[in-house]
Amino acid sequence: MKISGAQILIETLIEQGVTDVFGYPGGQVLNIYDELYKASDRIHHVLAAHEQGAAHAADGYSRATGKVGVVIATSGPGATNLVTGISTAMMDSIPMVAITGNVPCSLIGKDSFQEIDITGITLPITKHNYFVNNVEDLADVIREAFQIAKSGRPGPVLVDIPKDVQVAQCEFNKKSVMPFIPQRMAKQADIDEAVRLINEAKRPYIYIGGGAAGRKMGKQILALADKIDGYIGCTFMGLSAISNSCERFLGMEGMHGHYASSMANKDADLIIGVGVRFSDRATGNVAKYAKGAKIIQLDPDFSEINKNVRVDVGIICDIVDAIERILISVDSKKHPAWQETVEGFLKEEQRIAEEAEAAATVPMTPKKMFDIINELKTPETIIATDVGQHQMWTAQYVDFKKTRRFVSSGGLGTMGFGLGAAIGAQIATGDPTVLITGDGSFGMNLNELATAVSYQVPLVIVIVNNGVLGMVRQWQTLFFEERYSNTVLARQTDFVKLAEAFGARGVRVQTPEEFRAAFAEGMQAKGPFIIDTLIDQDEFVLPMLPPGGSIEDIIVKKEAKA
Repeated sequence: MKISGAQILIETLIEQGVTDVFGYPGGQVLNIYDELYKASDRIHHVLAAHEQGAAHAADGYSRATGKVGVVIATSGPGATNLVTGISTAMMDSIPMVAITGNVPCSLIGKDSFQEIDITGITLPITKHNYFVNNVEDLADVIREAFQIAKSGRPGPVLVDIPKDVQVAQCEFNKKSVMPFIPQRMAKQADIDEAVRLINEAKRPYIYIGGGAAGRKMGKQILALADKIDGYIGCTFMGLSAISNSCERFLGMEGMHGHYASSMANKDADLIIGVGVRFSDRATGNVAKYAKGAKIIQLDPDFSEINKNVRVDVGIICDIVDAIERILISVDSKKHPAWQETVEGFLKEEQRIAEEAEAAATVPMTPKKMFDIINELKTPETIIATDVGQHQMWTAQYVDFKKTRRFVSSGGLGTMGFGLGAAIGAQIATGDPTVLITGDGSFGMNLNELATAVSYQVPLVIVIVNNGVLGMVRQWQTLFFEERYSNTVLARQTDFVKLAEAFGARGVRVQTPEEFRAAFAEGMQAKGPFIIDTLIDQDEFVLPMLPPGGSIEDIIVKKEAKA
């Protein structure tokens, strides 16, 4: 039986196991939305307030589950509004399929109303993209898009479907979901060399990133650390891969990482990088990074090996398979001197934290706020963030117990990401979800509060409100002689009244006691609940590596300047 291209698209999405999609209708996707209406008992569409919010929701959906997130937009501005969301997914290796409509093939290249070359625009920010000009190719293109998005190093794929292809008809036959594209297995010689370096090491440090978190490798990583008596640190994207309660886990390292983790990375004689790209935020000055250490790097993407840091052993591989093979072959070790060194780092980290809290001049500090969140949240609670100081405090202070509980924009650092992503994550899992945002970030895409209210998404939104663009102002304080150029917001926005205008509940708090009561209430709410949390504009995210600096230049006190 012949069916239309629009119906083929919906049937193929359902075939791929898709139950939820995010999007916004428009002229060149009307046929697709008509089929969504007919299939509403089998596939759920979430109407966002803006295409960017829809893209972030699909992204958050994927981060929380590992499934491929799906977003749909019309041609022209609808398609271009997806660009930031697609870029965010690309930088963090998030599997997503973006589906756009376009003008009929006969009008392509004629500057038709709302025509745009979205495949050309997104070529640098997608893992792959397609322009479908034949309805007979459509089903297999969608299948292949899902296969590419989730295989190897995941990423976003865009499929652009002209209006006439949506209308045209052809035969449709269901198929099985395409398997993952087989990954390259590590060469045994490379495994043997990695094992040799590990056996020789006296101060091993396992450094995990988004690749390890995405593959849920916590069990294997912990087993390796136990066997070689090593410690574990992570990138920002590696958070929640390992439970914070694990004694070997030192937390995030790098520009705003934990003192102990960063110092252990510096003093290690072997760094085992798993699913990391050694970004500038993690390494600081590359010329000074890990000068006394051997480096092993495992990654499925050949382009990441030696890209930022020269390594001694670079292994292009299925990282789960490689770690399991290494685990079998390495010797069991004990390194008491290394343990003593790291325990010293942890004690110094504790001393720095206690000194900072003692110096606080206001009752509400980020540390106190997150202590309350950690106490009242459940292990299943998803923590989403926007981008800025609040994001780094989240990374430093939140106690993660389970994998895929952290949803945040890492590589692109997308302000305005959080609300859409939190909505997507909550819809995906049904788990308690908390958004930590700033007054600057929240202002960028607060229109998605309409989406959260419309679908009654139970979401606690904590606005860390300091009245400034905190992270930029922090840099201006430390490195620009306190010239606060356009970072003092001085806005009159009343977030409590704003919440009420959207149909949500909102409260304002200034003390830990008020925050505790509000957060407890928010966790029981049936829909979105905003907590406008007032903090000092001079709160800093510390430790901090100065720009171009290395761990030797670490700033641990607010008075210290480069």
